[in-house]
Amino acid sequence: MQTPFDHKMIEVNGIQMHITHAGPEVGPTVILLHGFPEFWYGWRQQIPALAKAGLHVVAPDQRGYNLSAKPKGAGAYTLDQLADDVLGLIKHFGSPHVYLAGHDWGAAVAWWVALKHPDRIRKLAILNVPHPAVMRRHLLGNPVQLLRSWYMFFFQIPWLPEWLISRKDHSAAVRMLQASSRPGTFSPRDLSAYRSAWSRTGAWKSTIHWYRALFQNANQPLPSLRVRIPTMILWGKQDLALSFKMAHESLDLCDDAHLHVFENASHWVQHDEAHSVNQLLVNFFR
Repeated sequence: MQTPFDHKMIEVNGIQMHITHAGPEVGPTVILLHGFPEFWYGWRQQIPALAKAGLHVVAPDQRGYNLSAKPKGAGAYTLDQLADDVLGLIKHFGSPHVYLAGHDWGAAVAWWVALKHPDRIRKLAILNVPHPAVMRRHLLGNPVQLLRSWYMFFFQIPWLPEWLISRKDHSAAVRMLQASSRPGTFSPRDLSAYRSAWSRTGAWKSTIHWYRALFQNANQPLPSLRVRIPTMILWGKQDLALSFKMAHESLDLCDDAHLHVFENASHWVQHDEAHSVNQLLVNFFR
């Protein structure tokens, strides 16, 4: 029997945020942060497993995505703002601290929360995104990674990227998902759900603003580059956008971390290897 998902809108950090949650609200809370260009649905295979393990699972549409608010301007999407959204979620559910997991851009936010607010996080799970200092170092000094990250620079152009990616029923976004994943990872039903989320007014502009804010606020300060809390990194080795080398370098900036490598998984590791990812997350958080 499947675990039922509840959906509701809440106010977080001055915006309306849509969340999906499941599991006992009296249990420990785990927050799951999706990446680009997904929404809460990117965790659909993990939510039931974590809820059945006794965790209260909260998977938001992060700001700019799907049903959540879409503030105007790239300045509304800095890492500090995105981290404050997570702190708002923690406060809303009355938890002194939570388990936190993130994939892609959600992992970048998760790293940031762990670095700036370690007292609010019990354990950290990262899927296929390096520590921010490692990412910055490779963008500045690794020509191969710079080439792989070409789209981040393309997204700095005003209005053109969102216009191109939305054309012909978001066909460019669909091709991107299919080309960067294993065959069959995203079913027609999945792609229909993504198209629905992408079709909401202002969705592409606000999600691409995350990339613009990153470049416009590249020197946001951190109190320390070391992650002090227990950390688990899961990495699909066939990631076309991010070098596997960065996974190992990220371990060096953590006090207590371990790496699980999926040799045949893509960037979309929680989709490609859902059962194994579920087991690792349950064991780590429980």
